[in-house]
Amino acid sequence: MPTVQPFSDTSGSEPVRGFLHTPDSPASSGAGLVFTHSAGSNCQAPLLVLLAEAFAGAGFAVLRCDLPFRQERPSGPPLRTAARDQEGLRAAVDVLRRSVQPVRVFLGGHSYGGRMASMLAATEPGFVDALLLLSYPLHPPRQPQQLRTKHFAQLETPALFVSGTRDGFGSIAELESAIALIPARTQLLEVKGAGHELLNKASRETMPWLVAEAFLMFAGVRS
Repeated sequence: MPTVQPFSDTSGSEPVRGFLHTPDSPASSGAGLVFTHSAGSNCQAPLLVLLAEAFAGAGFAVLRCDLPFRQERPSGPPLRTAARDQEGLRAAVDVLRRSVQPVRVFLGGHSYGGRMASMLAATEPGFVDALLLLSYPLHPPRQPQQLRTKHFAQLETPALFVSGTRDGFGSIAELESAIALIPARTQLLEVKGAGHELLNKASRETMPWLVAEAFLMFAGVRS
């Protein structure tokens, strides 16, 4: 069985805090994944825990981490901390590389966390091998004119998007249109009947494993 233990590192530009999942049998590619949370949650969110377990079961070393804004405050949304939160993800990727030494490193997150991951990748092509973006917050609910896609045209990192068909932050059709702006290879995985949180009674047991399998195929970890 994969193991999980608390993890912290203060050697980088931002402190890294979270949990490290270590597989029994690492994937042949030596894959590592840094994964983070939404604006209203933390790295203990059930979605992150289930996904980390699924990826560790598939042979990934997974670091699920708290963004800098959450390390400073146990609750509440991020307040003008985007630059620091992206730097926190950079530090987490760097420390995973040093600690586990994977051949390939992937980055992702849920909602706000995924947005921060995609913005970091847009400024640094090649920093990670691919992105896993769950419930990308395309726009605030009921405000479709406020799109969060300015950086999409500069995103050269392959990205797998996962979105529920009842997500108020962007419909499947809206997301498909936005993803077309990205010059890199992309794929959209729909979760039927799921909202922004992705987990429901129908999806809780199978969705994390389906996401892991889809990403392994997308990223070329498994053919």
